[in-house]
Amino acid sequence: MLTCKQTSLLMSQARDRRLSWSERLGVRLHLWICRQCRRYERQLDWLNGLAGRLEKGPESRPEAGEDMSAEACQRIREAIEAHREDGGHRHPQ
Repeated sequence: MLTCKQTSLLMSQARDRRLSWSERLGVRLHLWICRQCRRYERQLDWLNGLAGRLEKGPESRPEAGEDMSAEACQRIREAIEAHREDGGHRHPQ
């Protein structure tokens, strides 16, 4: 049985390459029993979809409230601004 760390790595790699049959089976079996990794997979899917929309240009970007709350959008804006102000050297805690 794969660990969560191995599973998350394979799920990330699956965005760039086709996993082998045994890797896909291992991931599916792990996801069947691990709620946290299923959540991570949904997050990867959401981020992948968002990245695809951002590549298409500003007209395809989500508005506040479409995919997340206005409060979440504001927190992200504040974190980006804080990161810019310190020269990009601040690491999230």
